[in-house]
Amino acid sequence: MSHQVTDLPNVDPGQFKVPGIGDFSKIGASTHRPRFLLLYGSVRERSYSRLLTMEAARLLEAMGGEVKIFDPRGLPLPDSEPETHPKVVELRELANWSEGMVWCSPERHGAMTGIMKAQIDWIPLSQGAIRPSQGKTLAVMEVSGGSQSFNAVNQMRILGRWMRMLTIPNQSSVAKAYQEFDDDGRMKPSPYYERVVDVMEELFKLTLLTRDISPFLTDRYSERRETAAELAKRMSQTKL
Repeated sequence: MSHQVTDLPNVDPGQFKVPGIGDFSKIGASTHRPRFLLLYGSVRERSYSRLLTMEAARLLEAMGGEVKIFDPRGLPLPDSEPETHPKVVELRELANWSEGMVWCSPERHGAMTGIMKAQIDWIPLSQGAIRPSQGKTLAVMEVSGGSQSFNAVNQMRILGRWMRMLTIPNQSSVAKAYQEFDDDGRMKPSPYYERVVDVMEELFKLTLLTRDISPFLTDRYSERRETAAELAKRMSQTKL
């Protein structure tokens, strides 16, 4: 049931909007290749999270995407170095460039790795008028040394929500990852591999569907009201 603004005494009628299907007709469609940033959570020489990330990159590229993988080696701990550190600058520029992301972490002590968390912690919710993660799509994956687990992907889902990202429903969790890759680092045929294909396909589709309407989806009443109040205050001060 719809409500008139007069029935909502605590709502600013000037900033209250009624979303409609007509809003989508005003949005143009991008023609460039979808852009994806992939992060992984291990710096081991034979890192299974990196190998799984590389498989995901191959799939996204085969679907027509533009893919960049961030190497976490050399990234400092959050707040231990200034934001001008070269690796921090690189990561943030890639986050701004991307339209979707893939986060892939090993499970360590029942959680994602500190390396994975550090990368996410360096991505700010906002940089001035730019919001590097808001409204962008996200797929989460994990590798485990033992039986299949979902602790890491569940944690990354929480972080994705906190970063205001559109985390897709599907996910990948590869158990006993050391058995799933050959000597050349390629993933062997298996139901695990087919799930990765499913996840990347879903990520690609949802990125195409949402990348142009992200500003519409993330437009909020509270923020419009705050902006209007600040503008009114500045205008009042100018008149004085």
